[in-house]
Amino acid sequence: MKNKALQTVRYIILDVLSTELAWLAFFAFRKKIIEPRVFGMDIPVELDRNFFLGFAFLPVFWVAMGWMSGYYRDIYRKSRLKELGQTFLTSVIGTVMLFFILFLDDVVDNYRSYYLSILVYFSLHFFITYLFRVILTSRTALLIQRKKIWFNTIIAGNGEKAIELYRMISSEKRSSGNKLVGFVPLEQSENHPLESYLPNLGPANKIKAIALLNKVEEVILAVESSDHTILQKLITDLDERNIKIKVIPDMYDILSGSVRFSSIFGTPLIEVSAVVMPQWQQSVKRIIDIFVSASVLFLFSPFYLLLWILIKTDSRGPAIYRQERIGRWGKPFTIYKFRSMRVDAEKNGPALASSDDARMTRLGRFLRKFRLDELPQFYNVLIGNMSLVGPRPERMFFIEQIVQRAPHYRLLHRVKPGITSWGQVKFGYAENVDQMIERLKFDLLYIENMSLSLDFKIVIYTVLTILKAEGK
Repeated sequence: MKNKALQTVRYIILDVLSTELAWLAFFAFRKKIIEPRVFGMDIPVELDRNFFLGFAFLPVFWVAMGWMSGYYRDIYRKSRLKELGQTFLTSVIGTVMLFFILFLDDVVDNYRSYYLSILVYFSLHFFITYLFRVILTSRTALLIQRKKIWFNTIIAGNGEKAIELYRMISSEKRSSGNKLVGFVPLEQSENHPLESYLPNLGPANKIKAIALLNKVEEVILAVESSDHTILQKLITDLDERNIKIKVIPDMYDILSGSVRFSSIFGTPLIEVSAVVMPQWQQSVKRIIDIFVSASVLFLFSPFYLLLWILIKTDSRGPAIYRQERIGRWGKPFTIYKFRSMRVDAEKNGPALASSDDARMTRLGRFLRKFRLDELPQFYNVLIGNMSLVGPRPERMFFIEQIVQRAPHYRLLHRVKPGITSWGQVKFGYAENVDQMIERLKFDLLYIENMSLSLDFKIVIYTVLTILKAEGK
């Protein structure tokens, strides 16, 4: 059985232990090798103030580096080769940072001692850390291979390809961790050949509920990778549940280089990646979100107060408008905005604002033109409901209308919604469902090309849009 929290704690404890051992060995190296060169005499290894400062600070630093690099995520599916590269790169970056934080002010006999200190510390930290990590990862891999740890998996499909997939997974010499709990047929039929091997869990249009009921972590689509219609529908339905989706490759996929796998003994499959942004960039993105949102809320607090007073003076009703929106993985959250419409604006039901909307207050029109009504959403960013950049969140009322015509809209829920987005820069506020669908392609393009550099470009264009008063 799995316990992700406990497994994560194990990795953190081992990283802390390796950090302390590396620091202890490095401290002894400094006392025995470096300092005698400076002072011309043997120096006893005494645990002084500097030792205890490093002993307290370094574990926090290295665990933070591990978190930023994404090492503590997807804790049961680790490749030891990738782990080697990730540990090496993190150790290089962290050691260079520590050189400027801790080692630069050290008294040394010449500059070569700096280089020697960096090399020794890096070597100690990297080798001890990787040794502990690879031991735990190897133990976990062994438990997976022996079926002590598994991932509930269902097959989507019922033809010969599905039966072939079942036989491949069942006959694996070393388990890849997929515990087949059943299958979902993609076509209505009286006879399902796969039913001789696995239970029929229900129709494909109920796959989301089936996955939730059976605590499914992986779904393998036993269809042709070129069958885009079925793939799109299933991926759209499953993506909100943060379930790993895999597809059986055909010969074209293999020749085109689409197939990537890390296990020699496992069944080769194409994994449909949820987000292309590297994990370390996701961590940096979140750090930027926290820093910028906290800075804006603090520095512009007098401006927030001024707008609050002006809105209360301009029209009756609360200055801050609250509304339920749908966020990452389809979870609802409360969004905050400065009110730009009359309090009875939606007495006849939900309705999108238009450029000449009579429901807007006098001040509200100005707020929307310069997008000042969005300022309270920096609080949503700070608490983690939103990001600075990401697809705009919508209400369920409009989402239900959109998905009837564009089911792939739900793919936007892979990522956190944002204050601004590529679609928002291109189209501004959507005035109807047609514009929402038109804006959708740019938000999907954003998800498939997510990077810090793209976020930066979108923020720049958003600022230019505000300065030009082109908001609508």
